[in-house]
Amino acid sequence: MIKHSSGETARPPFSIEVTRGPIVESRHQVIAAISDADGKLLKSWGEVDHPVYLRSAIKPLQALQLVETGAADAFNVSERELSLACASHTGEDIHVDAVTAWLNRIGLSIADLECGSHWPTYDAAARALAARGQEPTAAHNNCSGKHSGFLTTAVHMKEPTKGYINLDHPVQQRIIRVLEDFTGISLKDAPIGTDGCSIPTIGVPLDKAAFAFARFADPSKLDADRARACKRLQSAISKYPEMIAGSDRLCTALNGTAKGKVVAKVGAEAVYLAALPEEGLGIAIKALDGTTRAAEVALGALLEDLGVMTDEMHQAMDGYIHPVLKNRNNIEVGTLRAEMG
Repeated sequence: MIKHSSGETARPPFSIEVTRGPIVESRHQVIAAISDADGKLLKSWGEVDHPVYLRSAIKPLQALQLVETGAADAFNVSERELSLACASHTGEDIHVDAVTAWLNRIGLSIADLECGSHWPTYDAAARALAARGQEPTAAHNNCSGKHSGFLTTAVHMKEPTKGYINLDHPVQQRIIRVLEDFTGISLKDAPIGTDGCSIPTIGVPLDKAAFAFARFADPSKLDADRARACKRLQSAISKYPEMIAGSDRLCTALNGTAKGKVVAKVGAEAVYLAALPEEGLGIAIKALDGTTRAAEVALGALLEDLGVMTDEMHQAMDGYIHPVLKNRNNIEVGTLRAEMG
């Protein structure tokens, strides 16, 4: 057993086991934390007091400024677009068209996005784009909705739109202040990296990330405006889950069937954050080897342990949280399962 800095005893990391036939062929190690909105760490596995880059899993908190500054109301940002502002989308037409229309409405264009471009991550969308003889643009970037939100906030606040991805830009400084408010810690000396979409990514201890999402889940102790902003984003994600992810994605399946009981977001390198509004809990997960399949199975195991899974959620999610491995002949050869000890 290990000790947290608070002196609390914690479990070691748990394993996601990959079976083939009768044996365990591989194991992914996972660290995780479950916190309430008062900052009480209810359960943890591994060294959760060390900094972790939360990557795109933190997007709902990054989107708060879009609502809190009044930018969303000033530019008639819809609930569908609010979900898109929290998205790591798959680059399907519904996402690209929405980003394009949103930017046009605020007097900007795809050329103003500073996230870079990549091919759609949904295979059918990538094939359709190639079949049309087109190349991907920045609107196809999975983070283009988040960046549209950043640009909308900058325009509303009369800030430069050029360089909005830089650490010293007011957009990014507001994000740091939000993270400090929700985690309850100073991030002045926190490690800072560069995310895939070129904005800063801040190292946050996993237990504090769980606390932050617990406060997002239950914002009753926050000021009234911030609490309303949290609820507004939760509602948007639940109503428009296809915008936060896309086809064949766990985030879409979970947020669409949980009906507000769970609001969850994946991040690169196998991070998952989840808010449970009815319980006032936050979950933070990191698979140490960066394998997303392990984080998905781990999230399912924790939600099952907390008793929040419904039959409808299982029907939509089991392909991700209880996956069956098949070979090239579509023969079942193994499974993934959580071994939490």
